[in-house]
Amino acid sequence: MKAIENKASDTKKPWPTKKAMQQVYEMKLWGSNQTAFYSGEGSHDPYIIKPYIEAVCKFLSSFTSALTVCDLGCGDFNVGKEFVTLSRKLIAVDIVPELIAHNQNTFQIKNLEFKCLDIAKDPLPKGDCVLVRQVLQHISNAEIKAILGKLKQYKYVILTEHLPKGDFEPNIDIISGQGTRLKKGSGVDVLKEPFCLEVQSSKILLEVPLEVRKGTIVSTLYTIF
Repeated sequence: MKAIENKASDTKKPWPTKKAMQQVYEMKLWGSNQTAFYSGEGSHDPYIIKPYIEAVCKFLSSFTSALTVCDLGCGDFNVGKEFVTLSRKLIAVDIVPELIAHNQNTFQIKNLEFKCLDIAKDPLPKGDCVLVRQVLQHISNAEIKAILGKLKQYKYVILTEHLPKGDFEPNIDIISGQGTRLKKGSGVDVLKEPFCLEVQSSKILLEVPLEVRKGTIVSTLYTIF
């Protein structure tokens, strides 16, 4: 991917996330299969997604009244589609307009809505629970701060991040769209500086260990209010 010449901490310049994500799909940087849009093995490998789907389905099924769920960074919706029947309404959001148009044509379900939004800049849909699966790890601290400020409107946040194994320095800044913090031996921890997200409680729903030195995919449930 062509380098984007701006500093990660420079919030005065436009964040390059939309262009970077469009390039990911146009150039098939996350791989490809028989579909026009493919969100990579992180959205398709059964070892990674099956336990996540089971954990989220168990959580959503625990309520007597179904929740309105927002899937932020829905990608090709291979994972999110599993939660539609357990939701009062599911609103799936991504920054790539071509991807959203594709999803709208592919998944036509009564209680499902797709929206093309920049979740760092645009107002987010209303709901009870928000899913943010391996999104923050790709973007700068400035964008993460902007997003976290909006997540306070939801009662429940299920956040999934790919973290290094063992001890690591959290939240080292990166340029949006230029890989993840794993290259710097870092990962996102929203409870630590510079974010310090205020929550009532947090609970790890699952951990999926990957091969040596590839870290662990951790999904955490945060209750906000």
